[in-house]
Amino acid sequence: MTPSTPPPRHTLERALELGRQTLVIEAAAVAALADRLDAAFARAVDLILNSRGRVIVSGMGKSGHIARKIAATLASTGTPAYFVHPAEASHGDLGMITRDDILLALSNSGESAELLSIVPLIKRQGARLISMTGNAASTLAGQADIHLDAAVAQEACPLNLAPTASTTAALALGDALAVALLDAKGFGAEDFARSHPGGSLGRRLLTRVADVMRPLDQVPVVAPETDMTEAVVAMSRGGLGFICVIDDDGRPLGIFTDGDLRRAFEKQIDLRQGAIASVMHPTPHTIDSDRLAVEAVEMMERLRINGLLVTDHAGRLSGALNMHDLFTAKVL
Repeated sequence: MTPSTPPPRHTLERALELGRQTLVIEAAAVAALADRLDAAFARAVDLILNSRGRVIVSGMGKSGHIARKIAATLASTGTPAYFVHPAEASHGDLGMITRDDILLALSNSGESAELLSIVPLIKRQGARLISMTGNAASTLAGQADIHLDAAVAQEACPLNLAPTASTTAALALGDALAVALLDAKGFGAEDFARSHPGGSLGRRLLTRVADVMRPLDQVPVVAPETDMTEAVVAMSRGGLGFICVIDDDGRPLGIFTDGDLRRAFEKQIDLRQGAIASVMHPTPHTIDSDRLAVEAVEMMERLRINGLLVTDHAGRLSGALNMHDLFTAKVL
């Protein structure tokens, strides 16, 4: 090591100190936003709610990364939105923005040249501008219809240079905007699921019993007078772990399960004699095919059973399902 080389500062203690300091600074920056939130925020929500267009979110550099995430959050919570790169906007992408849209422009300094170059063009065609900056006296803030103050006291970077607390604050303010809009639109869990059909929530809130049940032709069924030996053979072939006993109209009268079979052996019941009606469970638990699959899960867990009979609106057997079907459909 030469005399001009600074001594290494990386130690476990130093890393922990900076990590904790960063979290404290960024948490304080977000908390300060809550105290400063004012009528401008409510006006921004109202402007977006009453817009016939979409929210176009834009920003350069680190602000651009935050803008992309805000656009994605808005879109997934019921507010049509997408990201437009301000530099690309000057080279043709400006055509993606219409007079009915609202531009949400992010810039910590409020002096991003790429954003400022497109603002006059946006406003000339009639689109409205909401700015989110860390400088209320900036050019971008001054040209905006509504300015959202995302200023922070300091960056978490030890040099107070790298965008850290400022990007966290902007991200949090964007989330606050999305949540307020979600609530004002009455956007519920089912709406969210429709925006996320491939996710676990989408599966839980959109998948119905009819989507995952075994169809009727795969469900072992017998008449109440069927002898027990024949019924047990039919149950084994069915692979569901139970057999359904139905009446002449196709309505479930009872159910006989693998567990019932084991208990019958323990009680030394002669399965070569008698009809299945003598050993079945009467009035079996059923669920309508139009109900959500997650309701079937809740019902099976509450009753501590592994299978359910599925019926139609007239109470006739239309299928069946067990826990394995729900696991396969990723409802559990």
